[in-house]
Amino acid sequence: MIPANLLEDDLIIETEVQSSRTYGLYPDKIQGYITDADAVWQAVYKMLNTEKYEYPIYSFDYGIALEDLIGKDPDYVVIEIERRISECLLSDERISDVTDFEFEENGDELHISFLVKSIYGDLNVTKEVTY
Repeated sequence: MIPANLLEDDLIIETEVQSSRTYGLYPDKIQGYITDADAVWQAVYKMLNTEKYEYPIYSFDYGIALEDLIGKDPDYVVIEIERRISECLLSDERISDVTDFEFEENGDELHISFLVKSIYGDLNVTKEVTY
Protein backbone atom coordinates (compact mmCIF):
# COMPACT_ATOMS: atom_id res chain seq x y z
CA MET A 1 0.00 0.00 0.00
CA ILE A 2 1.19 3.49 -0.87
CA PRO A 3 0.32 6.32 1.52
CA ALA A 4 -2.01 8.92 -0.03
CA ASN A 5 -0.32 12.01 1.42
CA LEU A 6 3.37 12.13 2.29
CA LEU A 7 3.63 15.89 2.96
CA GLU A 8 2.17 17.78 5.84
CA ASP A 9 -0.49 20.33 4.91
CA ASP A 10 1.09 23.13 6.94
CA LEU A 11 4.45 23.20 5.20
CA ILE A 12 6.15 26.58 5.71
CA ILE A 13 8.97 27.77 3.47
CA GLU A 14 11.16 30.49 4.88
CA THR A 15 13.47 32.55 2.70
CA GLU A 16 16.36 34.62 3.92
CA VAL A 17 17.91 37.56 2.10
CA GLN A 18 21.65 37.09 1.77
CA SER A 19 24.02 39.77 3.00
CA SER A 20 24.88 42.53 0.53
CA ARG A 21 28.31 43.05 2.01
CA THR A 22 30.98 43.25 -0.67
CA TYR A 23 34.27 44.95 -1.38
CA GLY A 24 34.16 48.64 -2.29
CA LEU A 25 35.44 49.14 -5.84
CA TYR A 26 36.85 52.56 -6.69
CA PRO A 27 38.56 53.78 -9.89
CA ASP A 28 42.06 53.43 -8.42
CA LYS A 29 41.67 50.87 -5.63
CA ILE A 30 39.62 48.25 -3.84
CA GLN A 31 39.07 49.42 -0.31
CA GLY A 32 36.90 48.39 2.61
CA TYR A 33 33.40 47.00 2.48
CA ILE A 34 30.06 48.35 1.36
CA THR A 35 26.55 47.11 2.12
CA ASP A 36 22.89 47.59 1.29
CA ALA A 37 22.08 50.45 -1.16
CA ASP A 38 25.76 51.12 -1.94
CA ALA A 39 26.31 47.45 -2.77
CA VAL A 40 23.25 47.43 -5.04
CA TRP A 41 24.45 50.59 -6.81
CA GLN A 42 27.87 48.99 -7.36
CA ALA A 43 26.24 45.80 -8.68
CA VAL A 44 24.11 47.85 -11.11
CA TYR A 45 27.19 49.74 -12.29
CA LYS A 46 29.16 46.53 -12.81
CA MET A 47 26.34 44.73 -14.64
CA LEU A 48 25.71 47.65 -17.00
CA ASN A 49 29.41 48.07 -17.77
CA THR A 50 30.23 44.39 -18.35
CA GLU A 51 29.61 43.16 -21.89
CA LYS A 52 27.73 39.86 -21.75
CA TYR A 53 29.66 36.75 -22.92
CA GLU A 54 32.91 38.78 -23.13
CA TYR A 55 34.74 37.71 -19.96
CA PRO A 56 35.18 34.05 -18.98
CA ILE A 57 35.24 34.94 -15.28
CA TYR A 58 31.50 35.77 -15.41
CA SER A 59 28.64 33.37 -16.14
CA PHE A 60 26.66 33.82 -19.35
CA ASP A 61 23.84 35.32 -17.29
CA TYR A 62 25.95 38.26 -16.09
CA GLY A 63 26.25 41.60 -17.85
CA ILE A 64 24.46 43.22 -20.77
CA ALA A 65 24.88 42.69 -24.52
CA LEU A 66 25.26 46.09 -26.20
CA GLU A 67 27.88 45.63 -28.92
CA ASP A 68 25.44 44.04 -31.36
CA LEU A 69 23.32 47.24 -31.31
CA ILE A 70 26.04 49.29 -33.02
CA GLY A 71 24.80 50.47 -36.41
CA LYS A 72 21.16 49.50 -35.79
CA ASP A 73 18.14 51.74 -36.34
CA PRO A 74 17.72 54.22 -33.42
CA ASP A 75 14.05 53.27 -32.87
CA TYR A 76 15.03 49.61 -32.55
CA VAL A 77 17.91 50.47 -30.19
CA VAL A 78 15.61 52.40 -27.82
CA ILE A 79 13.12 49.54 -27.55
CA GLU A 80 15.78 46.85 -27.26
CA ILE A 81 17.98 48.68 -24.76
CA GLU A 82 15.07 49.11 -22.33
CA ARG A 83 14.34 45.38 -22.48
CA ARG A 84 17.99 44.42 -22.09
CA ILE A 85 18.60 46.75 -19.14
CA SER A 86 15.50 45.45 -17.33
CA GLU A 87 16.39 41.83 -18.03
CA CYS A 88 19.98 42.36 -16.89
CA LEU A 89 19.17 44.12 -13.63
CA LEU A 90 16.18 42.01 -12.61
CA SER A 91 18.48 38.98 -12.44
CA ASP A 92 19.68 40.43 -9.10
CA GLU A 93 17.31 39.31 -6.32
CA ARG A 94 17.74 42.63 -4.51
CA ILE A 95 16.18 44.53 -7.43
CA SER A 96 12.39 44.42 -7.70
CA ASP A 97 11.71 46.73 -10.67
CA VAL A 98 13.31 48.95 -13.31
CA THR A 99 11.04 51.81 -14.41
CA ASP A 100 10.73 55.39 -15.66
CA PHE A 101 13.01 55.08 -18.69
CA GLU A 102 13.89 58.35 -20.40
CA PHE A 103 15.91 58.49 -23.62
CA GLU A 104 17.76 61.43 -25.14
CA GLU A 105 19.47 61.06 -28.51
CA ASN A 106 22.58 63.10 -29.28
CA GLY A 107 24.06 62.14 -32.63
CA ASP A 108 25.12 58.51 -32.38
CA GLU A 109 24.88 58.50 -28.58
CA LEU A 110 21.86 57.58 -26.51
CA HIS A 111 21.61 58.97 -22.97
CA ILE A 112 19.37 56.76 -20.82
CA SER A 113 17.96 57.57 -17.38
CA PHE A 114 15.88 55.15 -15.33
CA LEU A 115 14.83 54.23 -11.80
CA VAL A 116 15.98 51.02 -10.12
CA LYS A 117 13.76 49.87 -7.25
CA SER A 118 15.57 47.67 -4.76
CA ILE A 119 14.87 46.27 -1.32
CA TYR A 120 17.13 49.03 0.04
CA GLY A 121 15.40 51.92 -1.75
CA ASP A 122 15.29 53.57 -5.15
CA LEU A 123 18.33 54.45 -7.26
CA ASN A 124 18.40 56.91 -10.16
CA VAL A 125 20.74 55.53 -12.81
CA THR A 126 22.10 57.01 -16.04
CA LYS A 127 23.88 55.21 -18.86
CA GLU A 128 25.28 56.39 -22.19
CA VAL A 129 25.37 54.06 -25.17
CA THR A 130 26.96 54.62 -28.57
CA TYR A 131 25.12 52.89 -31.40
